[in-house]
This record gives sequence, C-alpha cells and structure tokens, in this order.
Amino acid sequence: MLDIAEELNRWVEQGRDFAVATVVAVGGSAPRRPGAALAVDTEGTAIGSVSGGCVEGAVYELCEQALRDGETVLERFGYSDDDAFAVGLTCGGDIDILVTPVRAADPVRPVVRAALAAAARGEAAAVARIVSGPDELTGRALVVRPDGSREGGFGAHPELDRTVAAEAGAFLDAGRTGTLEIGEQGSRCGAPLTVLVESSVPAPRMIVFGAIDFAAALVRMGKFLGYHVTVCDARPVFATRTRFPEADEIVVEWPHRYLERTDVDARTVLCVLTHDAKFDVPLLKRALRLPVAYVGAMGSRRTHLDRTARLREVGVTDLELSRLHSPIGLDLGARTPEETALSIASEIVAGRRGGSGRSLTGAHTPIHHEPESRSVGRIGSVA
Repeated sequence: MLDIAEELNRWVEQGRDFAVATVVAVGGSAPRRPGAALAVDTEGTAIGSVSGGCVEGAVYELCEQALRDGETVLERFGYSDDDAFAVGLTCGGDIDILVTPVRAADPVRPVVRAALAAAARGEAAAVARIVSGPDELTGRALVVRPDGSREGGFGAHPELDRTVAAEAGAFLDAGRTGTLEIGEQGSRCGAPLTVLVESSVPAPRMIVFGAIDFAAALVRMGKFLGYHVTVCDARPVFATRTRFPEADEIVVEWPHRYLERTDVDARTVLCVLTHDAKFDVPLLKRALRLPVAYVGAMGSRRTHLDRTARLREVGVTDLELSRLHSPIGLDLGARTPEETALSIASEIVAGRRGGSGRSLTGAHTPIHHEPESRSVGRIGSVA
C-alpha cells in the first residue's frame, strides 16, 4: 500500500472512498513483492499494480466487491489453481492478496491516512495490518514511527498492540516489508495471527561526483530507479541547475570534504565520474571506508591502475580496494552517456539484488533473486 502512498494520500485528502489490494506473500516467480498494491475508488479509477498485469482484472473486481460490502478479504492466486490461465497468473508463482475497504466510516481509515501522509512526505513509518485471524481483528491497522510513537491498534489485548508495535519497529529499522506470526494475545502462544508489516523509508541516496555529461545521464537513470540524487563538483561553472535539472541537490564543494560531512547509509551508492587524481584519491580514500552499498569510479583500465597505486600510497588497503568497482559499470559495450549510465545502473542493481550480470538466455539461475535477509513468511492457503 505504501508503494502508492502519494496517489492514495491525494485520494484521502479529496475524501474519496477506495479499496486497496496489497500483496501479502509470494511464492515462486510471482512478479511483484509483498507490499505492492492496487487501489480502486468508487468511480472505478485504479492505480498501482499487484502482479505486473497477470491478475489485475480479478483483483479489480475484488476491490469493487470490498467497496460494496465493506468486508476485508484474503485471496490467493496461483499457477496451480484450476483457473490459473483464466486469471492470467501464468508465471509459475502464487500470490496472496489482502483486499481492505477504506471508506469514510471504516475504523481503519484514520490509521491508513496517518501512514499514507507520512509516506507521502518521505518520512519513515511502518503500518501493520492483521491479515488472518479472528474476523473482528482482520483488516485493523497500527502505525509505528521511528521514535516509537504509534497510532491505531487492534482493540483486543493491549499486549498485542505493544508486541506488534515492537516487531513493526524492527521491520522499520531494517526498511523491510513482510509478514510475521504472533499469538492473538501478543505472545508466541495462543491462536495465531498473521500480520503484514509495510515499511516506508526515505529514498536511498545516489551521490554523483563530477559534473560531466555522463553525470547528467546518470542523474536521470538514478531518478528513474528511485534514488535521491545529489551531484557534487568543486567547479561552480559546471555544477549548475541548468545542467542538472533533474538532480534533487547540487553541491559546489570539494568532493571529499562534502563526503566527510554528509549522511550516508548502507543503501547509499557513490559514483565517482571525475577521473581526475586530485579529486579521486582523497574522495575514494574516504568512500572506501564508509558502510555504503556501492562505490564505483570511472576511467580506463590504465587510469584504474594509476588510481589504485595512488590509493595504496595514501594507505588504502587491498581489502578496502576490493570494494571499488572500477572501471565502473557492466560490460555492455557502452559508448554514449546514456548507454554508460545504463551500464552503471545495471551494476548497481545487480549488486543490490544479487544478480550475476549475465544474459538470462540459456542460463539456469533464478530470474528473481531473494534478498539475503528474507522477512516474508508464507501464510495458510485460502480459497
């Protein structure tokens, strides 16, 4: 649901009633991950997607039904079903989808509104919803923020709210979306409940060092992939809004000094396109010691060898150098700035998702790689 928070928040502000279908759990090669959502309002307008097109029609009808009868429903679509081809899920996987009405009189609406507003503003928040369990709990929700404050609840046992809030806070810290099993009274015993936790965290950062033409193409690619993109260069004549209209931020400063003072985390990617030793060496010395997701540097193989030698001279270890992607990008035969940006982005995505970078044709590897710390549980079969 939070993946379409901006659009849904506008619907809430406009007073629209709607139903939202959210992917709860997946198996096999299902095309969308938990948290993917499709919403339908009373006028029949639809936004989002739960299957990349496979079962959208059937889910659309479930949303319309939820708006009419006000009932939350959990439905499974799978390749093994007799009507798999009828609904269109022919990719070999299965998906469990929770459909929740969000109407003016529904108790879940204020909680959903709080979650959507936070996500639309780019603030970190997690929303937990009961997926399966007693009818009186199904569809209820609770919002948790990084400071531990929460809104909403399940109205059953206070311990249940406290336990779910704590678990949802852990999911939020990790930026994870998935399901958890918990007892009805908030312990690990008793009647089991399945809870879906969706986390919304600020966009990951891409910092592009070097205000060159290749950087302009990479900025566009970074925005396309959902990054908050910063361009940094010490030369004010090149680091301008005119040259980089799509960048979220433009910084005129020596790159290594900016990197020393800015915030980065384990999702941040650093792309060094300056290929000038006076910028690269102090910058990469700092970058390779930071807990970031990716450090890449542009240049020829000769430039890479020279750069590596200079980095060793200033104390960079072989272990630190092993983190450096240089020459930057995958071997696509790229020549133009746009092709080069695609090459760099492909390497970043492969590293993020565990891909090999090889052609899928003739390969016997999974198309969709599971994250190392998978948090998505399976839930019981539903008709």
